[in-house]
Amino acid sequence: MTAIKHALQRDIFTPNDERLLSIVNVCKAGKKKKNCFLCATVTTERPVQVNVVKVKKSDKGDFYKRQTAWTLRDLAVVDSKDANKENPEFDLHFEKVYKWVASSTAEKNAFISCIWKLNQRYLRKKIEFVNVSSQLLEESVPSGENQSVTGGDEESLDEYQELNAREEQDIEIMMDGCEYAISNAEAFAEKLSRELQVLDGANIQSIMASEKQVNILMQLLDEALKEVDEIEHKLSSYEEMLQSVKEQMDHISQSNDLIQLSNTNNMKLLEEIEFLVNYLDLSKGHIKALTDGDLSSSKGIEACTNAAEALLQCMNVALRPGHDELQAVQQQQQQFKDLREQFARRLANHLNNVFVQQFTQTLTLHYRRASYHSVSGHDQSSTLAQHSAELTLPKHLPFHRDLLRYAKLMEWLKNTDREKYEGLNKNYVDYISRLYEREIKEFFEVAKIKMTGTSKEGKKFATLPRKESAVKQDLESLHGSSGKLTGSTSSLNKLSVQGSGNRRSQSSSLLDMGNMSASDLDVADRTKFDKIFEQVLSELEPLCLAEQDFISKFFKLQQNPALPGSVTADSTDIDGGLLSRQHNLLGDRHSVPSEKEEAGVIRSMMIKVFRCIEPELNNLISLGDKIDSFNSLYMLVKMSHHVWTAENVDPASFLSTTLGNVLVTVKRNFDKCILNQVKQMEEVKISKKSKVGILPFVSGFEEFAELAESIFRNAERRGDLDKAYTKLIRAVYNNVEKVANESQKTPRDVVMMENFHHIFSTLSRLKIACLETERREAKHKYTEHLQSYVIYSLGQPLEKLNHFFEGIEARVAQGIREEEVSYQLAFNKQELRKVIKEYPGKEVKKGLDNLYKKVDKHLCEEENLLQVMWHSMQDEFIRQYKHFEGLIARCYPGSGITMEFTIQDILEYFSSIAQSH
Repeated sequence: MTAIKHALQRDIFTPNDERLLSIVNVCKAGKKKKNCFLCATVTTERPVQVNVVKVKKSDKGDFYKRQTAWTLRDLAVVDSKDANKENPEFDLHFEKVYKWVASSTAEKNAFISCIWKLNQRYLRKKIEFVNVSSQLLEESVPSGENQSVTGGDEESLDEYQELNAREEQDIEIMMDGCEYAISNAEAFAEKLSRELQVLDGANIQSIMASEKQVNILMQLLDEALKEVDEIEHKLSSYEEMLQSVKEQMDHISQSNDLIQLSNTNNMKLLEEIEFLVNYLDLSKGHIKALTDGDLSSSKGIEACTNAAEALLQCMNVALRPGHDELQAVQQQQQQFKDLREQFARRLANHLNNVFVQQFTQTLTLHYRRASYHSVSGHDQSSTLAQHSAELTLPKHLPFHRDLLRYAKLMEWLKNTDREKYEGLNKNYVDYISRLYEREIKEFFEVAKIKMTGTSKEGKKFATLPRKESAVKQDLESLHGSSGKLTGSTSSLNKLSVQGSGNRRSQSSSLLDMGNMSASDLDVADRTKFDKIFEQVLSELEPLCLAEQDFISKFFKLQQNPALPGSVTADSTDIDGGLLSRQHNLLGDRHSVPSEKEEAGVIRSMMIKVFRCIEPELNNLISLGDKIDSFNSLYMLVKMSHHVWTAENVDPASFLSTTLGNVLVTVKRNFDKCILNQVKQMEEVKISKKSKVGILPFVSGFEEFAELAESIFRNAERRGDLDKAYTKLIRAVYNNVEKVANESQKTPRDVVMMENFHHIFSTLSRLKIACLETERREAKHKYTEHLQSYVIYSLGQPLEKLNHFFEGIEARVAQGIREEEVSYQLAFNKQELRKVIKEYPGKEVKKGLDNLYKKVDKHLCEEENLLQVMWHSMQDEFIRQYKHFEGLIARCYPGSGITMEFTIQDILEYFSSIAQSH
């Protein structure tokens, strides 16, 4: 390896001014064994550049050539693979990873050690050595063959020190003064030795001459030491004096700290006292308002509200640690608690009295009216209708306005005494529900009387209002427990309508509509019912909304937090933010309900207050359905509109939920009405002795559609009507075909043609979008059966002629040529002339006249289709005539045989017959 190193140094690196420091014999890992050498070199010129060179033996000879070179600065990582075991493999990470396998582990270690030294000397440890033994890096002991090769060079690298500029200048001057320094090095060295001896002697003489000066210097040093001792003695005395001063200053400092601590404690004590005085002090005016304040006047309510708010602020003060141990604070808190309980009890009693007073006044008014009319002998039903002629519900706005003055006090009560707050809530619901129950039941009874009329028959639908004894009983039960109002339930709940006289039957049907004239339909009654039902809903809606808004404001409950713009309990900001504080000290510790829970409380209260609305509405709907089943159309539209309006205001409100439940009942009645119409169609029977004409349920469907279109114009639930249309029209189509098949007096085609023509005309006039397919189907059926009837009827006036030509067409269809038909015995020219002679013009006209009469008997007058039918027959007759003439020309060419009447004669026959009739 030494010989190879010298050869590489001589042949490759010396010409490039480089010095070879280490060499390792390697081959690439995982490939064929192609050996090469990795060399670590440095340049001889400055600045020094360190390279790793790959040298490979030439394929053409025994000399080596330089293949690849990397600068040591490009080397990032040296990976020895395993630091504990001998492994000849190692990786060098340049711009990519090069994997090598050394010929021996010793060579690999020597090469890596050299790389590490070069890195330490020139690159300041920029290369990362992985899986390399720390002992190898620290000691850098070379081994194996390369020890003798690299040892001297590495030591020379460590001992070499670069000359500075001054040293270089001195050497140059010295060499310039001795010209033979280069040519005769021994003479130059001898001269330098002599000069060095001269310099040594001069130095010794200089030292001996300076002995006197050294003695003087020693004396000066002794004197300086004495001065230092004196200074140290003075400093010691000064330090003793300063020590006493320090002790005095420390004592003064401690005194100042104690004074400062005392002042700080006094300031904190004053701050605590001011805090307690400022926040736990309630003025005498507020105490007087809480104990004796007037809760009837506006000024008194305002004073009590301010006092209650101040009390709540005092009770909700967050006391600091230790405050609750003070006796004065405990006494003050007890006083606040007593004031709170006293005022809460006084407020609850006053509001209960207000509730009772309002209910008493209303019932007293009813009692007086009942007593007056009982004494005067007036009929109570007429009196009720007379006093409620406008069909309106009493408004409770003044009562609400009066109670809303206590809204802030109710909020205070809600935050301080939950038990009394809930008790007031229960009492209010109890009183107001009984009041609303009476008013709403009377309101619905008036509505029912107005719907059914005041005639003798109408009285079957009406019930009398409760007698004065029931009113008196309510007054007497006011101050008892929270019992319910007593009174008879309206007999309308068990109504069984039996129409007689001039009144209509319980339910209408398409058959009834088809058999009635416009006056019989009693459009006025339906319009009257529609207006009354709309008035009922219009009165109930603002009543429920007003009560719900009042409950939310008065009891400080959140209505619906999800809807912007809704009236909520937090819409009014109370001074001091009572809702934001929680009485967590002396008051009852109740959990604050969430907005969702409060909305549920409102719904629960509304259900209890208006518990009679849904049953009364259902009774009213049942009555309307019994009076006229088609009233369900009006109710479905009106109820859908009001539900849609209520859901836009508040989808979760009591009104929206109640109307939605009632809408389900209305929709069921509507579906039941449609099913009844379909059932009645299926059960229809026709007379066997009279012609059919337009079926009753077909005319009934027309009038139903006209009525429904007028009712459902711009309605929200148009889809329900479209579904009903589809059911009804399919039933109409099926039953028209059923009746046509069963008809004995009128031909099937006539029944189908007339009724489908009527249906087509109706659908074309009304332009119902969902029935466009059925409209086209009706037109197709009408046209199809019209053509069928025309073809069937025209076979009778020229029956033999038709049979003759049908026979000719049958022979042609069998394969006989047209010009050979005349040679058939049954269809020769003589037979043709014989048949033609049987139908002269006079006979043809007579046959057409009989046909006209027969058609006239078949057709009904309502549809006025006779002229249309006659014109179609004329066209069909002319078509047949031309067809017969064509057959004669093709099958009997040159015979000169023609019909005994012409097309012009046919036109005259049809025209004269039509005019004569």
